[in-house]
Amino acid sequence: MIETGADGRSWLLSGPTSSYALRLDDEDHLLHLHWGPRITLADLAELAGLPLPQWSFESRLDGHEEYPVEGGARFAEPALIVRSPGVRGTRWSYVRVEVTGGELRLGFADPLTCLDLTLHYRVREGHDVVERWVTVANTSPDTPLEVPRADSATWTLPVRASWRLSHLHGRWGAESRLVRVPLSYGAHTIGSRRGHTGHTHLPWVALDADGTATEEHGEVYGCALAWSGSWRLATRRLPDGAVQVTGGWGHDDTGLLLLGPGESRTTPVLAGLRSDGGFGGASAAWHAWQLAHVVPSAAEDRPVLYNSWEATWFEVDEERQLALARRAAALGVELFVVDDGWFGRRTSDRAGLGDWTPNPDRFPRGLAPLARAVRALGMRFGIWVEPEIVNPDSDLYRAHPEWVQHVPGREPTLFRNQLVLNLARPEVAAFVEEQVRRLLESAPIDYVKWDFNRSFTDPGWPGEAFPERLWTEHVEALYGILDRLRAAHPGVAFESCSGGGGRIDLGILSRTDQVWTSDNTDPADRLAIQHGFGQVHPARVMAAWVTDSPNEQMNGRVSSLRFRFVSAMAGVLGIGGDLTRWSEAELAEAAGWIGRYKEVRPVVQRGRLHRLLPPDGDGPSAVQYSLGDEVVVLAWLRAQSFGAEPAPVRLRGLDPGGVYVCQDTGRAHRAPVLLHHGLRTGLRGDLDAAVFRFRRAG
Repeated sequence: MIETGADGRSWLLSGPTSSYALRLDDEDHLLHLHWGPRITLADLAELAGLPLPQWSFESRLDGHEEYPVEGGARFAEPALIVRSPGVRGTRWSYVRVEVTGGELRLGFADPLTCLDLTLHYRVREGHDVVERWVTVANTSPDTPLEVPRADSATWTLPVRASWRLSHLHGRWGAESRLVRVPLSYGAHTIGSRRGHTGHTHLPWVALDADGTATEEHGEVYGCALAWSGSWRLATRRLPDGAVQVTGGWGHDDTGLLLLGPGESRTTPVLAGLRSDGGFGGASAAWHAWQLAHVVPSAAEDRPVLYNSWEATWFEVDEERQLALARRAAALGVELFVVDDGWFGRRTSDRAGLGDWTPNPDRFPRGLAPLARAVRALGMRFGIWVEPEIVNPDSDLYRAHPEWVQHVPGREPTLFRNQLVLNLARPEVAAFVEEQVRRLLESAPIDYVKWDFNRSFTDPGWPGEAFPERLWTEHVEALYGILDRLRAAHPGVAFESCSGGGGRIDLGILSRTDQVWTSDNTDPADRLAIQHGFGQVHPARVMAAWVTDSPNEQMNGRVSSLRFRFVSAMAGVLGIGGDLTRWSEAELAEAAGWIGRYKEVRPVVQRGRLHRLLPPDGDGPSAVQYSLGDEVVVLAWLRAQSFGAEPAPVRLRGLDPGGVYVCQDTGRAHRAPVLLHHGLRTGLRGDLDAAVFRFRRAG
C-alpha cells in the first residue's frame, strides 16, 4: 500500500508489519523519515515536522537523504556520480510524482548536466519487502553524459546505539558462509569485481541493533541486490552514528555508464526488508517474497535429478549415459542430466567450448535418441551448456577470435583454458542465443544447466570508444537471452551454475528455476553452505547432490548414504554418484531415500524454514520446515563424544494447543512438549542423520 501525505510531498509505503516513509523538504531534498513498524499518515506528519540536526562542520543532509548525490554540502559517499563537460556533481529539482498500483515514481532534473533521474519504489501486497531502483536519463540533444556510479538505492536505518552486521562470505567450494560482526565506524564493503556475482560474497546483508536479535526474536533489517555482474554493497556508519546501506551494479566508480543524447538506463533492484521476527522471521519473509514474485513457476516442486558429471567426467557417450539413466530411473529419479563432454572436441577442459553440437563419435545420431530413451524410462532429459565461454581450441574461436573480451595489443589471458565471449556485442549475443535455440529444437530437452566458469580478466572491446559498457551490457544481454529462450520454450527449466555458487542473486533467480549451490558435494561441508544460503534464499531453488564416498573431489571424507541423503534433502535433491559402482544394497537404500524425499518435498521446497540448531562445530544441527499441518525435521550429528548424548531439538512455529503425530512411528506428541522439551533424535556416533515427519492431528 502506498499513501500520500496531506502536503503532497511525503509518502508512506506499508506492508503487513512494516512501513517506509520519505518526504521532500522546501529545497527539494528528498529525505528519509522512517523504516520500521507500521505507522499512519498522522505519524508521518509528525516525523515530517522534525527538523534536521545542525552541525558546524558537517552536512545536515548526510545520513538523511534518500538518494545521496555528489555535489553541494554533502560529504558522505554518494549513490550517484555524473560527469558532463566542465561539470562535476549534481544539483537537482523535483519535477514529478506518479503512484501507480504498488509503485511510486519520483522524478528529478538537473538542467546543467541534462540529467533526468527517476527513483522507483514498489511494494507487493502481503509482503514487507520494498523494491527500489533508479532510471537515469540524458536529456541533452547533443552531449553525452558519463555516469561513473548509479547505485540502485540507499537504505537508512533508525538511530541505535550500535549495530551488528551479518553477511555471507566464502570461496570456491566453501560458499555462503555466515559471519556476524559489530559494525564499526566507516564503510564495510562487499562485492565482486569479476563480472559475475562471484563465490566470495552473496549480494545480501542484514543488520540487527545492538547485536541482540536471535533466530526467533528481534528487529532485523536486510538488503539484497538483483544483479548477476560486478556489484557492491557498502554498509556505512557515519560520524554521528547514522547507518546507511548503499549499493548496486559495478564495483568501481569509474566508467560505469555513458549515456548518449536521449539515452537512459535502469539499474537493477536493490530490495530491502525489515522484520521483527529475528533472523528466522527475516529469512521467512525473504523466501515468501521470492517464491511469490521472483522465482519462475515457484509453485511447482522441483524434480529429483541425476547428473552424470562425477560418474563419467569427460568420458561421455550414449552407451554410458544410457546405462546410468537406467539405474537412475530404477531409483525413482525424475530428471536425467548429461553434463560436460557431449559436444565438439570436448574430451578435456582444453577444447570444444563454443561448439554446441554433439560430438559425432560419441553421439553419432545426435542427442535425440538418448533423450527419447530417457523419456521412455519415465524421466525428463537435461543438458549442460556454458555458452558465454569459449576455448581457443574451438571452431568458434578460430572463426571469430574478435568475439572474446580482450585488450587490443595484448595477448588474451587464458584462465582455466578459457576466454569470455563479449555478449555486449549484439552479433555475439545473437549467435549464443541461436546456438542454444537450435540445441533445444534438436532433441526433446526439458532442462538446461547453464554454467559460467570464468571470471572477467580482460574487459576490453577493440574498436569500442567506451569499452567499460561491457560490464553491464554483458549481463543485460544474458538476461535477454534467457528471457527469450524461456518465452520460446516455456516447458524447459533452467539452472544457474557458475563453478558452483558463483552466480546466485535475485537477478538470475528471476530467470532460472534453481541454482547450483556449490561444487562441494561433501555432505558435512554442505551443512554450513546451506545454512548461509537459507538466510536469504529458499530451499526451493537450492540444488544439492548425493555423490560418492569417499568424496574424492573435495576432501576424501567417508560418509554413509544416510548422512549424504539427509544433507541433500534440505534443498532440491539430486544424485551425482557413479551408480554403476553402487552395490545392490546401496541402490535399494538410495531408492528408499528418494521415495522418502518425495513424501517431504512439498514441505521442504515450499514450507517455512526454521533453523533449529546451526551447524557449528561437531555437535548436532537441525532444520525444520512447516507447511499447513505438515512439519518436517532434518537433523544431523557430525561427531559424538563418549557419554555425550545430543540434546533434544526444540521445534518452533507449532500450534501451542496442537497434537502432532509422527508419520513414521504413529506416536502423538503434544506441541508444548516439542516446543519446550524438544524432540529426541536418537542420533549417535559420527556423521549420523535422521528425518522426522509430523502431521497436526488436533
